[in-house]
Amino acid sequence: MLFAIPVFFLLIGIELLIERLKRTQLYRFNDAVTNINCGVQQQVVGVLFKTVLFASYIWAYEYRMWTIPENWWSFALVFIGADFFYYWFHRSTHEVSVLWGTHIVHHQSEEYNLSVALRQSALQAFASNFFYLPLAFAGFSPASFLVMQTFQTLYQFWIHTRLVGKLHPAFEYVFNTPSHHRVHHGVNPLYIDKNHGGTLIVFDRWFGTFQEELEEPVYGVTVPLNSFNPVWAQVDYYVWLGKQLRYASSWRDRWNMLFQKPGWLPESLGGTIQAKPVSQEAFRKYDVQVSPFINYYVLVQFVLLIGATFLFLSAAADNPGLNTQNILLTAWIIWTTGSLGGILERRRWAWWSELLRLGAVATAGLTFLML
Repeated sequence: MLFAIPVFFLLIGIELLIERLKRTQLYRFNDAVTNINCGVQQQVVGVLFKTVLFASYIWAYEYRMWTIPENWWSFALVFIGADFFYYWFHRSTHEVSVLWGTHIVHHQSEEYNLSVALRQSALQAFASNFFYLPLAFAGFSPASFLVMQTFQTLYQFWIHTRLVGKLHPAFEYVFNTPSHHRVHHGVNPLYIDKNHGGTLIVFDRWFGTFQEELEEPVYGVTVPLNSFNPVWAQVDYYVWLGKQLRYASSWRDRWNMLFQKPGWLPESLGGTIQAKPVSQEAFRKYDVQVSPFINYYVLVQFVLLIGATFLFLSAAADNPGLNTQNILLTAWIIWTTGSLGGILERRRWAWWSELLRLGAVATAGLTFLML
């Protein structure tokens, strides 16, 4: 995954170049920065907890029913198995409210381009990890599972584009494609909660959640985030859900609000939030106009942030976990993403936050030089 990061940015650059040549509107600067900064948060939080999360798979493997050897057919089986359990995890995040909060971040962008693939929730791994444990109990080694899960993640990057139309029918029938995944990101009532597959689309066909792309989707979520702050993006849904739980009149209602479909509310709170018909012509994307100076400033800080994050991930590969250095660097990186998001929204607090952040960097640099 670390070595794939430069490739991701290269492909984003190619998509941007094609956008300029075709004069299409695929990217907005504020949206793309927010998308990638959400992914930055996911990666650095993963440094702190990935070892702990993967330990559950290793623990389950110790109680395996068989020991399956690592060869071509076992890798084929773990590929299908990982995709099968990903389908059910992904479907569950769309059908269980408390899990939706771990996935909604990926859907909040109102654009659809390769940067959206990097827009991930920092909390999702805490929910997804347990869905794969049957593979460990069955005897698929941690190494084979990790290889296939990584492949599955890499595969899903390229399907986040509007530049690729429908492919050969045979490929479209078996594999997830840009056309299938555009449907998944649409808020058109026909498209909601469809096409949950990772690499394969056959599970959607078999379990009744497949929808062909018929009309151009409108992208986003039914209740818009209306923010370019990636820190707020990670917690917005849970803040809203917490308020609704507080206002609920019974524990039964609270249980249903947690485990029914997202947006379920008792009649006393207005009833379930229904998806409304949308159209490209009537839909208005969230936007905030800022000066060119602000965009250039954010761009410079964003590039520096990406470089710092890459160096951090490289160093932490040999030293992951909850140690002081990792915690402090993770906190600084998340602080940076939130500060830049606030600047893009013209928030009053954002420049004070930015001054404090730059001061912290200067202090840390001087301290290092004096050691």
